[in-house]
Amino acid sequence: MNRPIRLGMVGGGEGAMIGNVHRIAARLDGRFDLIAGALSSDETRAAESARALGITRSYGDFRQMARDEAARPDGIEAVSVCTPNHLHEPVSRAFLEQGIHVICDKPMTATLDQAQALADLAGRSDALFILTHNYSAYPQIRQARAMIARGDLGTLRLVQVEYAQDWLTQDTDSKQAAWRGDPERAGAGGAIGDIGTHAFQLARFVTGELPDRLAADLTSFVPGRRLDDNAHILLRYASGAKGMLWASQVAPGTENGLRLRVYGDKGGLEWQHDTPETLRYTPFGKPAQILRRAGPGSTQDGSRVPPGHPEGYLEGFANLYAEAAQAIRSGTMPDTLPGVRDGLEGLQFIDACIRSNAADAAWVQVTP
Repeated sequence: MNRPIRLGMVGGGEGAMIGNVHRIAARLDGRFDLIAGALSSDETRAAESARALGITRSYGDFRQMARDEAARPDGIEAVSVCTPNHLHEPVSRAFLEQGIHVICDKPMTATLDQAQALADLAGRSDALFILTHNYSAYPQIRQARAMIARGDLGTLRLVQVEYAQDWLTQDTDSKQAAWRGDPERAGAGGAIGDIGTHAFQLARFVTGELPDRLAADLTSFVPGRRLDDNAHILLRYASGAKGMLWASQVAPGTENGLRLRVYGDKGGLEWQHDTPETLRYTPFGKPAQILRRAGPGSTQDGSRVPPGHPEGYLEGFANLYAEAAQAIRSGTMPDTLPGVRDGLEGLQFIDACIRSNAADAAWVQVTP
């Protein structure tokens, strides 16, 4: 089929940063048509947002939306979930039970028990569950993954990943900060849930390896903050590789400092988010190579314009939506598209960090 997939959205109304990102990503390649939404739990606000965004059908309740859309011959085929974390599970459940594909923002759920229950449901459903770990769709991240799988780095030894921001350096009453600092809405993890899961999934995606043990030191530097705003985490892999993960939202000047470095016995790779089109590859004992998106040596798709015309965050997010559209049409999830496994591993990571920190940063199994 060439027609766009009929898409709905829950959460992400006017003024919501991530909702706007999902909408841009969904329409960039013309694969989706956003026609319905429950953009707020307040029916009036939901209707106002829908009207402003040109969305045809508006709902004040996501469960009603799931039932009504499933019953319509022209109902939505997929839904984007752009709510705070505590709603990811009930919203996703409502639509999966109606056979509607789910494209959910990370983390998968607020708790590990919810993630396991949702994974079980997704396994029984004919509908797909897709998780928007968007950084894994950058062309140079895909390039790094392919090079490691090909053996260019040899046996992996070191994995260094960090995601640092500064927007929570001081106390703030912003709406975005309020729910992220509330355990009832965000879950047990603060920075580790909000950005640590991105760093964890990125390292997992690129290396193909999942750490089996970790030791986490979590801190809430801002007085009165109930969830962590900084995390230092050591990682051990069954292969013998060692890793470190730093996630912080109290590091002034870092903006959105996502960075990945991987080293083996034959060479190393380095990538960072503020120069996403560049991948630095250094074979041991030889000069470093600068690999550019769509440039010489590139083996990855996902580019829309020739090299030298910058692409970045929105295009990477759109790559996930393009892959999601292909998966929905084919009924098959490619191994590059994040889904249930990534979501469950992310909640296992958060749970392990909480357990380790409670035991004075003791080593714990990632999967208990």
